[in-house]
Amino acid sequence: MVSNIGTWMQRVAQDWLVLTVLTDHSGTAVGITTGLQFLPMLLLGPYAGVLADRYHKRIILLWTQSAMGLCGLLVGLLVLTGSAQLWQVYVAALCLGVASAIDGPARQAFVSELVGQENISNAVALNSASFNTARLTGPAIAGVLIAWIGTGPVLLLNAASFAAVLLSLWRIRPSGLFPTASATRGKHQVAEGLGYVRRRPDLVLILVMVGILGAFGMNFPITNALMSTAEFGMGPGEFGLLGSIMAVGTLAGALLAARRSGPRLRFLLGGALGLGFFTLVGSVSPSFWLYAAVLVPVGLASITFLNSCNTSIQLTVHPEFRGRVLALYLAVLQGGTALGAPLTGWIGTEFGPRWSVAAGGTIVLLTGLCSVIVVSRSSTMTWRQQLRTVFARKQSRNRWGRGPETAGQAEGI
Repeated sequence: MVSNIGTWMQRVAQDWLVLTVLTDHSGTAVGITTGLQFLPMLLLGPYAGVLADRYHKRIILLWTQSAMGLCGLLVGLLVLTGSAQLWQVYVAALCLGVASAIDGPARQAFVSELVGQENISNAVALNSASFNTARLTGPAIAGVLIAWIGTGPVLLLNAASFAAVLLSLWRIRPSGLFPTASATRGKHQVAEGLGYVRRRPDLVLILVMVGILGAFGMNFPITNALMSTAEFGMGPGEFGLLGSIMAVGTLAGALLAARRSGPRLRFLLGGALGLGFFTLVGSVSPSFWLYAAVLVPVGLASITFLNSCNTSIQLTVHPEFRGRVLALYLAVLQGGTALGAPLTGWIGTEFGPRWSVAAGGTIVLLTGLCSVIVVSRSSTMTWRQQLRTVFARKQSRNRWGRGPETAGQAEGI
């Protein structure tokens, strides 16, 4: 969680640097910066999943965490010395995105090797909650610290935080892990992962929803920055406060998710519908404080949706394909953000921040409604039946331990 929060702090600090120092509140430039941070996941994600399935995940994490810490250190030094330029921030954002693209699948899949089979369900839920909580609370912490100490020190704090992460990884005893079977070498491993997803309509629906909601409904650093500065005339302190208020809903959703034994279809669909509805409410909020209050249910809906998606994937995917499927999930989530961020920033710059928020809320709400219609019209209720089968047998050690049985049950739909 420390590592994830620090990474999001750097992303927000870079965006704020571009918005207020290197440009004259250019939403387009912020969108480009955000896009460069997430684009590598879209391009490298499937191959990063192959690495996670083939090699030791702990070693991969040691390299990627070191690289992300170095990115933060270099940008922080440039800012403190007053020599930072826009193109340098673009390059740093791209490098951070490359390291994150390789790190994400390995870190997500590593959770299943840290605990025994009897604890995997709760561990996956806690890991998913940690991942998504950091995704939404990191910007809040960054905003507050930017107001207190400035952008440069925030970037250096992020770099320093990786020391604790690297130490923790070194202290993990390999003999105490529960490694899964590594994927065999082959020429078409990416295609095999894509083929596995195509045979799973439940995964296809998740990925479609994640892509659309990630692109148009979860660009909070951009929309909150534009709303707080251009619409309400606030500074970095108020911008950070918006993230902190959203974190109230995020943490509540994370705790509720950790208590559940597994994913539920109604939480996934309800999270999407709630995100779209409350985002639209936020777009017409007449004051800064009303807009801030709406962010609480926005954070709750976001974490509910993301946790349901992540947990569904981790608990229903064959271990041999888990890294590749998680890589595809992260590629769609963060790649969708990369594609939607410039458009979100452009709408906010050209038509106003409210139109940017309203457009995202409308698209998210329509996506949720369409997903409800698709599920309700399914004659076999494939996804719901599959999840019921999975969690009815979750006490069986063979459910996750035997590859052929799991794969057959997952694909026989």
